[in-house]
Amino acid sequence: MVTGAVGRPIRMFLSAGQTSDYISARALVSSLPIVRHLLADRGYDADWFLKALVDMGITRATRS
Repeated sequence: MVTGAVGRPIRMFLSAGQTSDYISARALVSSLPIVRHLLADRGYDADWFLKALVDMGITRATRS
């Protein structure tokens, strides 16, 4: 699910429970609204996903 800054849903992709989360991420990444930052679980650190976000101008946050 993609939400706005205050947590309201913007986009949602529903899949079977045993389906990889990358399937949903791949389905949603092309429909992300224009944003500068994205907050996501560390599990979404696949190279293809990070590259897609950078190509869209989304900044990758780093943790110290």
